[in-house]
Amino acid sequence: MALILAAILGYLLGSVPYGLILTKAAGLGDIRAIGSGNIGATNVLRTGNKGLAAATLALDVVKGAAALLIARWSWGEDAALVAGVAAMAGHAFPVWLGFKGGKGVATGAGVLLAAAWWLGAVALATWGAVFAATRISSAGALAACAVAPVAALVFGNPTLVLFALALALLITWRHRPNIARLIAGTEPRVGTKR
Repeated sequence: MALILAAILGYLLGSVPYGLILTKAAGLGDIRAIGSGNIGATNVLRTGNKGLAAATLALDVVKGAAALLIARWSWGEDAALVAGVAAMAGHAFPVWLGFKGGKGVATGAGVLLAAAWWLGAVALATWGAVFAATRISSAGALAACAVAPVAALVFGNPTLVLFALALALLITWRHRPNIARLIAGTEPRVGTKR
């Protein structure tokens, strides 16, 4: 029962579409009709409003971390990890938006940081290094996804390996169009018009 409750909690917290809420509240319309159509911070940045993009990023990170931390406090470590994965699923497939949500990078960062701060730090450092080199957000996200399970394996934590692998698979699945554009060399860099 604890795991079921953790999954419900995680999904509901993760499914709050902050990018959509903030852009509508700011009078910028529906973020799904702008740029990539994604509800995440990178697409909110395409509106030209850096403050809203930063707020979206922060809130998406916090909702992932909050889901895991609340479940850990309420039901223990196994429930915490279930809630973290469920928060990612809620962000990617929110029932309120016809199961068409974001790609989960910021929410995944929050979940990883809350699960094990060092694992989140490794993933964020990887994202930062690849993004700095390429100016392509999706390239950083995919690199971070690849590194997180390996880092957990190096530190000898099989539970975190499976957890990080589940997050990586979900984020990679949501980045299928980005992967195709990366291969084709047409993936836009942050700061350029789509």
